[in-house]
Amino acid sequence: MTQIFDNPADFADEALDGFVAANRGYVARVDGGVVRSTEVPAGQVALVVGGGSGHYPAFAGLVGPGLAAGSACGNMFASPAAGQVYRVAKAANAGGGVLLSYGNYAGDVLHFGQAQLRLNAEGIETRTVLVTDDIASAPLDQIGKRRGIAGDLTVFKVAGAAAEAGLSLDDVERLAIRTNHRTRSLGVAFDGCTLPGASEPLFRVPAGQMSLGLGIHGEPGISEHPMPTASELAELLVTKLLEDKPEDAGDRVVAIVNGLGTVKYDELFLLFGKVEKLLNKAGLTVVEPECGELVTSLDMSGLSLTLLWLDDEIEQYWAAPADTPAFRKGNLAPRARRELAGTEEAAAEEIENATVASAEVGRLAAEVLAQVRDVVVEHEEELGNLDAIAGDGDHGIGMRRGVDAATAAGERHAAAGASVGRVLTAAGEAWSERAGGTSGALWGSAVIAAGLALGNRESYRAEDAVAAVNAFTNAITELGKAEPGDKTMVDALLPFRETFLNELDGGASLGGALAAAASAATEAARQTADLRPLKGRARPLAEKSLGHPDPGAVSFGLITERIARHIKG
Repeated sequence: MTQIFDNPADFADEALDGFVAANRGYVARVDGGVVRSTEVPAGQVALVVGGGSGHYPAFAGLVGPGLAAGSACGNMFASPAAGQVYRVAKAANAGGGVLLSYGNYAGDVLHFGQAQLRLNAEGIETRTVLVTDDIASAPLDQIGKRRGIAGDLTVFKVAGAAAEAGLSLDDVERLAIRTNHRTRSLGVAFDGCTLPGASEPLFRVPAGQMSLGLGIHGEPGISEHPMPTASELAELLVTKLLEDKPEDAGDRVVAIVNGLGTVKYDELFLLFGKVEKLLNKAGLTVVEPECGELVTSLDMSGLSLTLLWLDDEIEQYWAAPADTPAFRKGNLAPRARRELAGTEEAAAEEIENATVASAEVGRLAAEVLAQVRDVVVEHEEELGNLDAIAGDGDHGIGMRRGVDAATAAGERHAAAGASVGRVLTAAGEAWSERAGGTSGALWGSAVIAAGLALGNRESYRAEDAVAAVNAFTNAITELGKAEPGDKTMVDALLPFRETFLNELDGGASLGGALAAAASAATEAARQTADLRPLKGRARPLAEKSLGHPDPGAVSFGLITERIARHIKG
């Protein structure tokens, strides 16, 4: 259990501040993460990595010469927001373009993708390489659906060394793609991890059992097995990885035994010795291996094995020097510190000339946000426990962080007389920034879309409510790419919209239409218990999810029920 903290909601930010204070020779704090504090040659490609906090040394610990130029750091186990990724990449950019690289998780894909669009629109050429090394999360013929775990290190290291050598963005991207293609990982857990402030771990492994195929965000494994001996565990991991090797594999591999939080180094070394013997027996030569904590999961009791099949070019960059707070290889010449100017961006709080009607609706929107906050707070623990069944358990705390920030921003703008469009835009931006993760991206974008649809009008009618609901729904479906039956929030959202529009068409009042739509959403959320998840972190654990409703759909139903009770007219 995490013991040292003040306010659990501030844990990630305060830990990052302390990390920077302890490593000023390597990194500097920027709004959203860290960048190198030493000089970077002009025109060098900037490798920007990142993800949720709680995985140290990943991701901030891998920033430095020969590796990453910057790291966007989200909340605990939650992706950084698009704005955070954008600001880190902007600060890290040295004129050679930006390569974004991160594990293939839905929230990260959404937020990093939005940041990439913004960077490219501003003329900063930006590419993305997803890490997909975890063989347990999808079969080989669906390799693009696999998530990234400790294979992050191989991709980041090779890409970072290529950038340090002065290669072009095209070549850095090419090497990152090839390294990812030749990397395979598999993990096991002996017990779950506990988020700061939580009284129980995200999952437990029965005594005498081992969970195979865990994720690094507290997701349990896909199957449980009797606790093996060290030799049996080495045999299991090596056999499964060799069965999944790339089609062009050679006979030289990097082997990485990675501890996930509480497995001691002596145990990791013992296992590594057995792994190496098995690899040698299989005719493979182990080259410059790693054994230790490299991509962790707070206090999880577990480990993973990663194999990278080398070719001559990849081996050159894997072996190249690197100097970061948590990963060092070879020797690099000392570099001068650089001054970072303007890394803390102040958002201008412009209040446009709002109409009387729009300012009044803006105040109503702020009231509604406060109601949403109250219902999320009331059900935060319940939503987290529901999410932990087949996910990472952060839905409750993520929604809480997002709606707290959204409510504060909305109330501030409403009090200043802003239009409903500005109130909801500010609220959506704050939600996305603070929550991170998939829900942060979706809810933030949807609230913004609703605000833009309502705008700053002289008067408001039922048609404007329809436009706002349609805009909210379209933002969710277009950004998240989920469809009915995927077991997501969409399964409750679409019945809500359909019922709301039908009720208004039938002459119902706004309050009556909302009440009927909320009931439809709540019932649809309940029915998701019969579905298998086809999207997000719960997908690899579909069987565990059966019999339990989707947490995103449930939270949407709870929220709409509360809004309907507040707006009765």
